[in-house]
Amino acid sequence: MRTVLISGASIAGPALALWLHRYGFAPTVVEKAPALRTGGYKVDLRGDAIEICARMGILDEVRAASTDMDGGSYVDARGRTVGELPAEIFGGREEQDDEIMRGDLARILHDKTREDVEYVFGDSVASLHDDGEGVDVVFESGTRRRFDLVVGADGMHSHTRRLVFGDERRFRQHLGAYISIFTGPDRLGLTRWETYHARPNKLVSVYSTSSESAGTAKNCFVFASPAELAYDHRDGTAQKRLLAEAFAGDDWEIPRLIADAADADDFYFDQIATIRMDRWSSGRVVLLGDAAHCTSPASGQGTGLALTGAYVLAGELAAAGGDHVAAFAAYEAAMRPGVELNQRFAEKMAKEMTVASRRKIALRMFLVRTLPKMPWKNVIARKIREEIQRAAHAVPVKEYAKYETLRAV
Repeated sequence: MRTVLISGASIAGPALALWLHRYGFAPTVVEKAPALRTGGYKVDLRGDAIEICARMGILDEVRAASTDMDGGSYVDARGRTVGELPAEIFGGREEQDDEIMRGDLARILHDKTREDVEYVFGDSVASLHDDGEGVDVVFESGTRRRFDLVVGADGMHSHTRRLVFGDERRFRQHLGAYISIFTGPDRLGLTRWETYHARPNKLVSVYSTSSESAGTAKNCFVFASPAELAYDHRDGTAQKRLLAEAFAGDDWEIPRLIADAADADDFYFDQIATIRMDRWSSGRVVLLGDAAHCTSPASGQGTGLALTGAYVLAGELAAAGGDHVAAFAAYEAAMRPGVELNQRFAEKMAKEMTVASRRKIALRMFLVRTLPKMPWKNVIARKIREEIQRAAHAVPVKEYAKYETLRAV
């Protein structure tokens, strides 16, 4: 067993391809976008993910592409600063943790693998037929190929999952909110800084990182919606309308920021949701990352789990000598407890992102304003970090045989 088709070239897919190649497999990555997607928002790399990056040999590149944020602040409706926090407290990070733009990480992984891995852009899987001995794949382009295994690493709205396991609605758990992120002009004059503005049931943040183009910033909008909204996740025009409706009549910089969405070529809008499945594999097809177990942006751990899952899945396939039944079972057993912990964490954080009470918002602003002056601020900061770090270390990083040894067998 050597040929593996991976659907999706974001983070989980290329990371898996890197490990599979090292273990002697022949991975092919197919991506429906015509080229590598280099946009996106900033993502945390903590705990397990940092260790995995080191083992992949990309940690130096990750450090070089760090967002290098100085900190963040909360402002009121008139734009007055309510309180500021340094990055180490604001992000809840330990010293070894880091933060990087999703697009930069995707580029690093692609650069690391493109000489050794077959990439097919501008195409996608149309149908799969698993006959027990292999998987026959028909692509949208009409190309037909056969693979030993197929991996769906194609995100929360996974087409692979839909083909093999059924409608997404069977597995999706709505967490009561929606999120939108896009690039616009830097209207606040930010430099490695993030500004938050909280309103009942809503949260807006604007940030500019060390890697942002001059004069631009990322705008992030979150709003509560107990019921799921009816829209096509591929219809950007409808999504922009929903965003504008959710923030209609709000003050501060919100009207201008919303207007900037019209010209954004990287506009993102989606519900904050988790994917919960009883099993992540069927026959010779297995799911990875958000396709298997999306923890949503609320967890802050989706990228870390994608990197860890890729490491574990490839390691278990190599350790099992290509026995996919044993490997898939071991992969799921290793990942599921940590995934479920992170999904519970996401449920909590989704509510924290969209606080309904003005009183609770006022209390939060008081804590942000007074924390830097408190003599026991380090104790409080450690308490804030503990839960985040528990989630970041939720999957034990197992030692697999060195890939040089396995390739020689």
